[in-house]
Amino acid sequence: MKNSQDQEYLDIYISKVKDRAEKMLGYPIARDFDYSELYQLLKYPLNNLGDPLVESTYDLNSRSIEREVIKFFCDLFDAPKDNSWGYVTNGGSEGNLYALYVARELYPNGIVYFSESTHYSAQKNIHLLNMSCISIRSQKNGEIDYEDLKEAVHQNRQYPAIIFANIGTTMTEAKDDIFKIKEALKISAIRNSYIHCDAALAGTYLSILECEPKFNFAAGADSVAISGHKFIGSPIPCGVVIVKKSYRDRIGQTIPYIGTIDTTITGSRNGHSPVFMWYAIKKLGHEGLKSRAIESMEMAEYVETELNKIGLNAWRNKNSITVVFDKPKTEICKKWQLASENNIAHIICMPGISKKTVDECLLDIKNNR
Repeated sequence: MKNSQDQEYLDIYISKVKDRAEKMLGYPIARDFDYSELYQLLKYPLNNLGDPLVESTYDLNSRSIEREVIKFFCDLFDAPKDNSWGYVTNGGSEGNLYALYVARELYPNGIVYFSESTHYSAQKNIHLLNMSCISIRSQKNGEIDYEDLKEAVHQNRQYPAIIFANIGTTMTEAKDDIFKIKEALKISAIRNSYIHCDAALAGTYLSILECEPKFNFAAGADSVAISGHKFIGSPIPCGVVIVKKSYRDRIGQTIPYIGTIDTTITGSRNGHSPVFMWYAIKKLGHEGLKSRAIESMEMAEYVETELNKIGLNAWRNKNSITVVFDKPKTEICKKWQLASENNIAHIICMPGISKKTVDECLLDIKNNR
């Protein structure tokens, strides 16, 4: 930097980032990644504008790598071999927006059903798309109330049903059961339906660990969205959305200027994120990803046990790395960046969180009760 004050400001900012990264336990961000081998690519403006399966006249891109990432998640979510498509997004919210966009094009008069525990981006996306919607009650653990869903669907059985299912809610990591949702639709003889699974945090490790109940395409999903910067980890927010290719074909438009098809939400798309995701997948492999998932589950079990020893009524949903407990003092939540809602807070045991860091947080909570 030419200006010494600007350099000092930058140095202070970097120091703050390092400190806050060490004390982030309430948000789902993995921090055990190392992409130093890819830093040389930051010199280049990689842009994956347009459809990842169709080459463009803009040739400074990572499309070939993006296609491998898409294939990994298509296989992971058991998507139809000859009828699947996807792209690397800017994050889970964009993946959810894309899925709802596809559902609206399929069923313009459809009603979106989502639980009150659904991520805030869902209602924003529904508003942007001008879709009709009904909020469904949640159970105490954050899972959708299936009886309330049955009643709402039955009262509106003349309309197509678009289900926004949570595969890990924001606060309690509750998972909506696709099989029970399908049963609710079947009872009211709903002929036209669409099920989207928002699996931002949990989707990758639940699938790798082959947890039940399934939420993949074989189980009845029409689309699945995940966040890449959460369980896998990335310095840049990103995600993946997978849908049936026949759905994508309904909205694609050929754009001569870029020599490809416009099938995504944004025009220009980050070309570096697919490289980060590809690198992590290749470096870790299926077994490496599985080991990280198991370690996170074991850490969550440890945190749950220790918090209960303190007397904070800690609990977890099944196959969850999110530990919910009585909200501690505000200064503790701020120091350790513990997300809270009403009278509860949570610690999310992401890959990269050390036992030392967790123990320091637990000691702080204990000493400040």
